[in-house]
Amino acid sequence: MGKLQLIATAPMGLEAVVARELNELGYETTVENGRVLFSGDYIDICRCNLWLRTSDRVLVKMGQFPARTFDELFEGVKAIEWQDWIPENGEFPVEGRSHKSQLTSVPACQGIVKKAIVEKLKLSYRTEWFPENGPRYVVEVILLNDTALITLDTTGPALHKRGYRRQATEAPLKETMAAALIQLSRWNGHRPLYDPCCGSGTLLIEAAMIAWNIAPGLRRSFPSEHWPEIPQRLWEEAREEAFDAVRDDYPLQLTGTDIDPAAIEIAEANAKSAGLAGEITFQAIAAAKARPQGEYGCIITNPPYGERISNDKEVEKLTRQFGEMMLYLPTWSFFAISPYKEFEQYYGRKADKRRKLYNGRIECQYYQYLGPLPPRNPQ
Repeated sequence: MGKLQLIATAPMGLEAVVARELNELGYETTVENGRVLFSGDYIDICRCNLWLRTSDRVLVKMGQFPARTFDELFEGVKAIEWQDWIPENGEFPVEGRSHKSQLTSVPACQGIVKKAIVEKLKLSYRTEWFPENGPRYVVEVILLNDTALITLDTTGPALHKRGYRRQATEAPLKETMAAALIQLSRWNGHRPLYDPCCGSGTLLIEAAMIAWNIAPGLRRSFPSEHWPEIPQRLWEEAREEAFDAVRDDYPLQLTGTDIDPAAIEIAEANAKSAGLAGEITFQAIAAAKARPQGEYGCIITNPPYGERISNDKEVEKLTRQFGEMMLYLPTWSFFAISPYKEFEQYYGRKADKRRKLYNGRIECQYYQYLGPLPPRNPQ
């Protein structure tokens, strides 16, 4: 078998961030809306599931072809060599989406795809019945502009489910988005980091994992670990590489505060679950009373806002407090994700940079106020 065509799915607005992650892992990429394409081998399925911080899933691209009719969809799917992937006892549910295509009935398309796969497997396994009690292979058909994209999902539960967050506060930030906010800032592990609205601690936990080069998928499993096509030794090799890559030999300066004591308890429990107990300082105080320590630090936060938790007056008050706090932190940088269009007005000045992102389905701006970079250490 030649190189596999792989897809790392990306939340809207984060395609370039996912592509940069893949580039840093050594892959050449092609960016499309909602996904990044790259090629690799079986070992790369293991590595990318373990290492990608901002992608949602790693998919195998099985085929892509015009599909204006059910016949075209059936024949296109049947032409794929499914027997190279799905064993005789494999479970293969079919999911689907359709947009701007003549085939608008997703359930009907799912049925056609399922039937085509069954017919292909019948030819290979010489049987009329498949128990589907073995490894799980989720097939997806995506119809866009009358073109069908057929994929296999190697990931299972989306990659934001790292395995450490046992509890969550109301409206928590996804781990993948938290990692993206950190990667889009200029923070590194040798600078202080403070989150004044830390909630369940996700931003700070993701920052610690980035700083110490801890692969985010180390604490979870993937359905493709049970696929016969991917030898178990490859997963063991990829995990051993990830463990060897951890660099936890320097202290972190991570602090989180929240006005809700219950949120702080949850954050501390999540940090402990992530193996970071004692590495992050959490405190139950209001953001206005916080006094971040150190120089050239970063504040990165996902403050509460009207559509999720708070009301507009509280948002306005908190945003003013952020602006006032930063007057006393001249070497610090400030980053906040918010859908609040008046954010800059109440903060007190225009952001140096803005980036449109989607926190779930909520359109937001990532407001970036850039302080000076730390001086370089003399060689």
